[in-house]
Amino acid sequence: MTVENINSHGHDTFEIRGKNVNIFTDPFQLTTESKADIILVTHSHHDHCSPDDIAKLLKNDTEIAASQDCKSKINGSVTAMKPGDSVEIKGVNIEAVHAYNIGKDFHPRENNWLGFIFDLDGTRYYLAGDTDFIPEMKNLEDIDIAFIPVSGTYVMTAEEAVEAALAINPKLAIPMHYGAIVGSESDAALFKDKLEGKIPVKILDKI
Repeated sequence: MTVENINSHGHDTFEIRGKNVNIFTDPFQLTTESKADIILVTHSHHDHCSPDDIAKLLKNDTEIAASQDCKSKINGSVTAMKPGDSVEIKGVNIEAVHAYNIGKDFHPRENNWLGFIFDLDGTRYYLAGDTDFIPEMKNLEDIDIAFIPVSGTYVMTAEEAVEAALAINPKLAIPMHYGAIVGSESDAALFKDKLEGKIPVKILDKI
């Protein structure tokens, strides 16, 4: 799978450039001059739902898909979603899926916080959100590129992320959620090493 159309802006912030739309995920600590056609916001923690960073990306026609508790926090055109919801925005089909912790309390399942699956130009992306390896991941199908957290503490560890990746079985996995709040590049490297020969992994440099 090609990643030439994907830029990492650190933490869980990715810019995925399609033929007709530019998608940003969980904008945080941005320095880019780029603008977004679609913004995906997984949950209301400050390093994911950052009103100031979201504002930097807004155009007149930017559309935002976000967890329900983010809607009151951010300006713009916001579609509030819960797990199981789906919406089409600017020709992109977006599905909201579960993201939560098991055995820790940072991201409770009952909060209905999100991961996203979206189809862009024939490629199916999965943004896991802040999550552990949860049973719902075993039911995901036909994922081309999966963005998976690896830092531990608030999300799954690199070792747990390996198990998640094997269950999801994407064509390519991209580690995230390290280098800003918790975790380091060593977590991403461990994730890649343990998946060697099983699932291709690409560690993206922050631009």
